[in-house]
Amino acid sequence: MSSDRSKDVTPPPLPAPLSVPVADSHTHLDMQSGTVEEGLAKAASVGVTTVVQVGCDVNGSRWAADTAAAHPSVHATVALHPNEAPRIVLGDPDGWSRQGERPAGGDAALDEALAEIDRLAALPHVKGVGETGLDHFRTGPEGIAAQERSFRAHIEIAKRHGKALVIHDRDAHADVLRILKEEGAPERTVFHCYSGDAEMARICAENGYFMSFAGNVTFKNAQPLRDALVVAPRELVLVETDAPFLTPAPYRGRPNAPYLVPVTLRAMAEVKDLDEDTLATAVAANTARAFDY
Repeated sequence: MSSDRSKDVTPPPLPAPLSVPVADSHTHLDMQSGTVEEGLAKAASVGVTTVVQVGCDVNGSRWAADTAAAHPSVHATVALHPNEAPRIVLGDPDGWSRQGERPAGGDAALDEALAEIDRLAALPHVKGVGETGLDHFRTGPEGIAAQERSFRAHIEIAKRHGKALVIHDRDAHADVLRILKEEGAPERTVFHCYSGDAEMARICAENGYFMSFAGNVTFKNAQPLRDALVVAPRELVLVETDAPFLTPAPYRGRPNAPYLVPVTLRAMAEVKDLDEDTLATAVAANTARAFDY
């Protein structure tokens, strides 16, 4: 990504509306500019009529739950992001997570945070537990134990409350699949921003795991992702923005938002050799099934 492009903060233009409404299965409205109402209205104007607001820490999860309670078109998920768990246990001296410098809290602090996620997960407008999982990209070896403990706890919470599990898997495919197998995956499990290859897509399909594709499926260097999308069964495919991140081509580097779902969905339809209405119909049904709304 060129530095020039990364500095462009102009919102991309509105795409042509979808004729079959769909859901953005994973977004971060709390990190986007403008009000929630503006973002939802803009999305609805192009046929993105539902969004799943995803929590990454205790404060963000409370915000997600409150926002879903206030807006019928928003569903919430709550969790400690895989990179949040080591920060709680080991401390966050550089304040990377937007919460300022934090001291090491040890396992007791992680237990306390997990108890609050458990409490939020019981709320009726909270439809999922996530994003949880493993991230071997940003967290070093010293943080792996905290990540794994947090991930296993989230799996248990999701199963106990009958909620979807939303997985963040970065450079950790084998370990994520292993832990799901060891713990027993919840009935509805979603790989957010699916990043595996075609072989992993076959494993996910065998297990009935949903695969949610984001704007990076449109990137030039993402042929392995497109190969995975070809393999992924139509009834297990979701679409997401992960906004404000992963803006689809040709707008890569500019701010992402739920209204850009049509850009990614059209690219996905091309890869799967389906017309956009057929894929949109499947994606809409899949997302409602995955999150039980």
